[in-house]
Amino acid sequence: MADHISRVDEELRRVVQSDEPFLTEVAGHLIDAGGKRVRPALTITASLATTTDPGPPSQDAIRGGVAVELVHQGSLYHDDVIDGADTRRTVESVNSRFGNLEAILAGDYLLARASEIAADLGTEVAALLAGTIARLCEGQVREIGSTFYVDRTESSYLESIAGKTAVLLATAARIGGIVADLSRPEVEALTSFGHHYGMAFQIVDDVLDLVATDGQLGKPAGNDLCEGVYTLPVIRALEGPAGGELRSMLGGAIDPATRDRVLEIVRGDESIATSMATAIEFTGAAGNALDVFPPTPAVSTLRQTCNLLLSRVDAVSGV
Repeated sequence: MADHISRVDEELRRVVQSDEPFLTEVAGHLIDAGGKRVRPALTITASLATTTDPGPPSQDAIRGGVAVELVHQGSLYHDDVIDGADTRRTVESVNSRFGNLEAILAGDYLLARASEIAADLGTEVAALLAGTIARLCEGQVREIGSTFYVDRTESSYLESIAGKTAVLLATAARIGGIVADLSRPEVEALTSFGHHYGMAFQIVDDVLDLVATDGQLGKPAGNDLCEGVYTLPVIRALEGPAGGELRSMLGGAIDPATRDRVLEIVRGDESIATSMATAIEFTGAAGNALDVFPPTPAVSTLRQTCNLLLSRVDAVSGV
């Protein structure tokens, strides 16, 4: 996969080139910062789902993965402006380094480049990516609408992460199946895998924000709490024995001491374990979606990816 991701990185750097050198610099800032490239890796792996002896992925699979990654990167540029973030992936955020207007325009530019690639891959991929961008916006709006709301429901949280996270992973897997010309049932199975994996991915990420240390995260722990984003463990803790104390501290801006006390309470609450149980349910559903495929190397990799996702929390907390 390392060789395949190198091809993705090369293509990413190529497609963000602009006649305006400053735009090229801004658009390439987070690309140069690196990353795991989870989404293009999913597109590539999905494209090989039925291959018993996989060789290098097709150029269409690489470009499909690049399109999805560009949407992801563009959304990060916009998110960091919304959040006023100073860092991203341990480097200075685009908005912090270049300015909010520049970050917004560069994010738009990345989305436009993604759309160009999608159009080259066919009308189905183009329509899919356009719809995905719309759903990302809807998911983000749902989250913004529930900030600092201590009565946020689990259903509201799940709807939000389905839009802001799971939809792009579902799209990544679906594009892999489409460009590989797999059957419709196989494409739908890969899409289902991506959705359920994406739901688990966000829940795990939200648990890590509460249980990992600043050093492990590369950013301050409890950042979601400070921004008023109450995720699944917090929602469940608010309904538990410590709910009264939590409600007295949440619902508005908090100082570092209050954040630390909230983290202490949530870390000691069963909501961490029950949230991980929910993540396990989603990875189980993701694995079940793959039952339509023979045990090819790519399918085995997708199943292993679910196990690796869950182990991220074990590595920092022992949950």
